[in-house]
Amino acid sequence: MKRILSTSIGSAIVAALIVESVDAQSAAPQMRKPAELIRKQEPVKINQALLKQATSDEVHIVVSIPKQRAYLMLSEQIVIDGPISSGKHGHSSPTGHFTVLEKDPNHHSTLYGDFRDSSGRIVRAGVSARIDSAPSGTHFVGAEMKWFLRLTDDGVGMHIGILPGYPASHGCIRESAEGAKLFYDHVKVWTPVDVGDY
Repeated sequence: MKRILSTSIGSAIVAALIVESVDAQSAAPQMRKPAELIRKQEPVKINQALLKQATSDEVHIVVSIPKQRAYLMLSEQIVIDGPISSGKHGHSSPTGHFTVLEKDPNHHSTLYGDFRDSSGRIVRAGVSARIDSAPSGTHFVGAEMKWFLRLTDDGVGMHIGILPGYPASHGCIRESAEGAKLFYDHVKVWTPVDVGDY
């Protein structure tokens, strides 16, 4: 009888431990998806009244590195306020006073892109034309940089790109598709651009 009772108590303890373990696992926080880990940035904000007044002769751009925002300004008033992603550590975006040197709606990088085969399939993605060697039978295709506004002679500019919520580019100032098009449409070559700790 002692043996049966002991076995029953032992089984009950094992069962209780299993239930407790299952409860603990279900109460544990679930693993979050990568998209939830990326800090969400405020979307593009537009002052429509000011936008109607703004001409490309009167506007200038201010890029705030700490805030990860770009502003199209009419005098000291914000016309467009959009999220950006500036240069990451080791590839910081240049700071200072610039002017738009070139506008190109369908620009492609001459430095960063992919190696593709003759069918256009990507063989190796995210390469640097300066560092990486092309595998046999491939050619370099520069990364798309739509609505490109060139700020420096060595290729740094503002264009459409991925916005993870923190500095992540190779030096360019990435913008949302909406923001890049708006900035592109409302500036001209020689529009002043200030990049820094604003």
